[in-house]
Amino acid sequence: MMKTPQRRVTLQDVANHAGVSRATASLIVRNSPKVAEKTREKVLKSMKELGYVYDRVAANLRSQSSTTIGTIITDVGNTFFAQFLLGVHQELEKYGYTVLLGTTFDSLQDQERLISTMLENRVGGILLCPVSSSSIETVERIKQLDIPIVLGIRELPDLACDYVGLDYQAGAYTAVKYLLEKKKHKRVAFIGGISDSSTWQERMNGYQKAHEEAGIPIDKSLILDSEPTREGGLLAVEKIMKHPEPPTAIFCFSDLIAFGAIIGLRKMGYQPGEDIDIVGFDNIPEAEISYPPLTTISSFAQVTGTKAANLLHQRIREPVRERQRIIIKPQLIKRESS
Repeated sequence: MMKTPQRRVTLQDVANHAGVSRATASLIVRNSPKVAEKTREKVLKSMKELGYVYDRVAANLRSQSSTTIGTIITDVGNTFFAQFLLGVHQELEKYGYTVLLGTTFDSLQDQERLISTMLENRVGGILLCPVSSSSIETVERIKQLDIPIVLGIRELPDLACDYVGLDYQAGAYTAVKYLLEKKKHKRVAFIGGISDSSTWQERMNGYQKAHEEAGIPIDKSLILDSEPTREGGLLAVEKIMKHPEPPTAIFCFSDLIAFGAIIGLRKMGYQPGEDIDIVGFDNIPEAEISYPPLTTISSFAQVTGTKAANLLHQRIREPVRERQRIIIKPQLIKRESS
């Protein structure tokens, strides 16, 4: 005998079971702060006992809006992005949003696929950290999206939309000026990062500016890009230290590059912080506990995530508001690696 399909538990069933109105139960599934904690616990208990599952897509269709936000980053394994996401999640949860996360691993194809996936899931907005190879086609596609979008970390110059990021040029300038003027180095290498990206070019501008002000010519053979990973840093430093006139200090695209460089230097018999100075970029949590503790530029990843999420929330509420561009000021954190 065929078993009769079990009826789906409704929100009204939950409200009746908990002894509250359907409106109150609705506020709780939408994470509204307007409900007393005791009532919230009672309704959540009823949901669990009845096996209630919130149909978010149907709710979005009814309200013609979505409480889901699509967040696309380049590398979930990078601690910098973990800190960025922490800021995003904490801020969006305050407003009752749910975050749908996608990772591109800096692949343009994956970025296009994830944007399509976000749209298919009817997200209410997208927070995008673009891949380094984002092209004019990427810009044009985003322009055509009838959806609120905020860029974080990396800006697309031809795209006039909200953006939150660091002053990367100022950060690199501060780091390299410190090595040239305070530490009296004459040969400072710049290693790591993908040279096609805007964030690399902005760092390069700061590197050049510091050299110009110090009156020290740049040796282009001391500039070497690489994949933005520990392995990329290790390979880059092994190559740069084989130079006939190796650098006496190294400015790294990121802390991950710096960690790889430190490993590479030790393998070659150098003592980082004594034989050669190292400065990173980002100030991820590991920088403080690395050996030696890493001198670095703080890029305030969690603050950036918080501000980007808040900006997207504002854009969702006011779609025609004036475009905002928030640039965070970097800070040099001095430790034992230089």
